[in-house]
Amino acid sequence: MSMEVTARSQLYRTMNASTQQTQFSKETAQRILTFARPHRRKLVGFLVLSVVLAALAVATPVLAGRVVNAIVDGDPFDVVLRLSAAIAAIAVVDAAFGLLNRWLSSNIGEALILDLRTAVFDHVQKMPIAFFTRTRTGALVSRLNNDVLGAQRAFSDTLSGVVSNLVMLGLTLVVMLGISWQVTLLALLLLPIFVIPARRMGHRLARLQREAAEHNSAMSTQMTERFSAPGATLVKLFGQPDNESREFAVRASRVRDIGVRAAMVQTVFVTALTLVSALALAVVYGLGGFYALRGQLDAGSVVSLSLLLARLYSPLTQLASARVEVMSALVSFERVFEVLDLVPLIQDKPGAVDVPDGPVSVELRDVRFAYPSADRVSLASLEEVTTLDTRGGEEVLHGVSFKAEPGRMVALVGTSGAGKSTIAQLIARLYDVDSGAVRLGGTDVRDLRAESIRSAVGMVTQDGHLFHDTVRANIVLPRPDARDDEVWDALRRARLQDLVESLPDGLDTVVGERGYRLSGGERQRLTIARLLIARPRVVILDEATASLDSTSEAAVQAALAEALAGKTSVVIAHRLSTIRAADIILVVEGGTIIERGTHEELLAAGGRYEELHRTQFASGTVEPAE
Repeated sequence: MSMEVTARSQLYRTMNASTQQTQFSKETAQRILTFARPHRRKLVGFLVLSVVLAALAVATPVLAGRVVNAIVDGDPFDVVLRLSAAIAAIAVVDAAFGLLNRWLSSNIGEALILDLRTAVFDHVQKMPIAFFTRTRTGALVSRLNNDVLGAQRAFSDTLSGVVSNLVMLGLTLVVMLGISWQVTLLALLLLPIFVIPARRMGHRLARLQREAAEHNSAMSTQMTERFSAPGATLVKLFGQPDNESREFAVRASRVRDIGVRAAMVQTVFVTALTLVSALALAVVYGLGGFYALRGQLDAGSVVSLSLLLARLYSPLTQLASARVEVMSALVSFERVFEVLDLVPLIQDKPGAVDVPDGPVSVELRDVRFAYPSADRVSLASLEEVTTLDTRGGEEVLHGVSFKAEPGRMVALVGTSGAGKSTIAQLIARLYDVDSGAVRLGGTDVRDLRAESIRSAVGMVTQDGHLFHDTVRANIVLPRPDARDDEVWDALRRARLQDLVESLPDGLDTVVGERGYRLSGGERQRLTIARLLIARPRVVILDEATASLDSTSEAAVQAALAEALAGKTSVVIAHRLSTIRAADIILVVEGGTIIERGTHEELLAAGGRYEELHRTQFASGTVEPAE
């Protein structure tokens, strides 16, 4: 490796090493070893090969010096030939071992990435909804990308680098000191000139890189928000494109300016260190030549010393930054473990059972609930704030009790923020109650397996969220093994068969991000088709028709009638006309049930329900008939 390449390598490694400091604890080491243990055989082979490759790197300069001596001494050609053959053999072995070592390195690294990403992904899926409402998606994705890659480098780069550099440094020093201790010591005197600028310039470039990363992140956020369908619509309706363009240009120009500064700093640094390396070589050639002319050193030894010089400086400079690299990798591990250490609020208890077979009742008994505070469900680093919001824990449901008998419909009405959606989330066990109980089929949901609850309870929300995937993939999400004839049957019952048949690729048509290639009513009916495929025994409708026009609402209501037939259902509705047929209507205000009864009973009572009904139809709108 040339001195210039060594300089660039050292600068890059120092620049990309995190300057964050953390303490290496025994617990952290044990957790890292837990991920490394399945790959221990490959790790051992990887380290052994790294040692062999380091030894081979030192052997070549020594043989090269002997070739020069053989030529100068006039040895027979077969001596030169044997030495040349040995150099060639070492090159072949080095190449073969290098390929094998690279295979082991990539295999270990990619396997570790897979293990860490899978662990984080699986763990995040277990987190409560409150976690996702607080966390910035980009910050969370960064843990699965940047931090996982940083942790992986601890094995594929840092660990092997430390081992191979120590071996190479030790062998090189022994050989160089054996050839000429005077030249070796003089060459080592130039090491501080080589290492200190590398660390200082590396940290300076790291600061520039972080600044550029922040501006790039801001640009990415702006592009992500503005290039999504709702974001682009908002900008076209209310935004100012010229201002958007200027703001983006300012950030892009800052990245450009930082790029120029970083390029100049790097060029000055590499140029200076290349000069230092040339001076080191001059020392070797000058002093070595002096000793050679005096007969104290042969010409081959001078050549060997010059070639070994790179083998000396390269490991020394890289080992000088080894602590920074280890700390950088450790920080990455800590950031990954930080996510894994968040305790999911919803977990299956030992001995959890399935929802009982047959029709399922839904019952809430004296339920009290407060949304969890940030410190229980989130991290400041994932919210990208300095400290977590300590507010929270205020009770939003106060002793709520009701029962939906199997096959019956219970409707929840009331003003926004009264607690209706919270009740729906507790039934689906997206959260657990603080006191009281939620029961499915007479069994507390905390005693049921989460998978069984997902199979028994289906929900349609107001936004009708769809993934950027095909019609088929969005429908069969709860049952990936569903046959096409079942999918078409669900589409027919959801009043979507004709639409899907008219699409260019039928079931394989991609619906777009959040389903924006479909109308609001079509998206909602697609989520109902998904519900029909899931075949839940309990159906929760959370404002499923609130944002639809009358035509779309009629189509969705017809589809909902199919979905609700024979099911236990809890329906949250803003439009009172949609829940007239409910077996019981509950009026929720301020986290409590203040009225209950049928549509006719509540109207006759002249209470809050009658007020809501009168307000909604005060304009003289004729209430739709059943």
